[in-house]
Amino acid sequence: MAEQRVLSGKVALVTGASRGIGAAIATHLAQAGATVLINYARSEAAAHALAEKIQQGGGRAHLLQGDVSDAKQVDALFQKIDAAYGGKLDVLVNNAGIYLPGPLAEFSEADFDRTFDLNVKSLFLVTKSALGRLVDGGRVINIGSVVGESVPFAGGSVYAASKFAVAGLTRGWARELAPRKITVNDVQPGPIDTDMNPADAAKNPVADFLRGVVPLGRYGTADEVAALVAFLATPQAGFISGATINVDGGLLA
Repeated sequence: MAEQRVLSGKVALVTGASRGIGAAIATHLAQAGATVLINYARSEAAAHALAEKIQQGGGRAHLLQGDVSDAKQVDALFQKIDAAYGGKLDVLVNNAGIYLPGPLAEFSEADFDRTFDLNVKSLFLVTKSALGRLVDGGRVINIGSVVGESVPFAGGSVYAASKFAVAGLTRGWARELAPRKITVNDVQPGPIDTDMNPADAAKNPVADFLRGVVPLGRYGTADEVAALVAFLATPQAGFISGATINVDGGLLA
């Protein structure tokens, strides 16, 4: 991707992009030539470090602070995009999300609301606001999870439900936006080595279990997810829409 720079001249917004999969996605899009708008809510230092790394590598990156589960902050975020880029947006990656595990009997209403606010409502708010800015032929890429299709451990029911909703929104929007040639796809990572879900068993009590249920016998990397997202943003992926694509080492095979 870095050599081809097939996204030169494009503007891409990545929500929740300061760390983990989001940071890798922002990096890959920038390497492909896009100007990347790095959204973050609280991780300011990490976001600044990522932008600096991208810029030092010859890419273009700008920071946009805002909690995308809050409608007023989403409005303010897009006002900044309008002011800086004339409202032009070519690629939207809805990556922001949260994982709050817990058994049903102990799961709080506040955690339920926070899960759905960030994992589902934020997609609705951001994508709806982006519609008037997305160019015809643009890309919407949602980051779901294989847990939306199969829950391999107890305590993940609410998270799974939120990611099932991501797949539903993706399919509906793919049909709705097709007249504008805007593709909408759902990338579903499996166990990926990040701060949220480290592959190190010393830091993650379920790491060995997850590794054991993946046919390839390992965790994936954030770069492996990001490479797929970057491809879906390219013109070569223009006939892929409404798809749910797993990056899971064969977990759901």
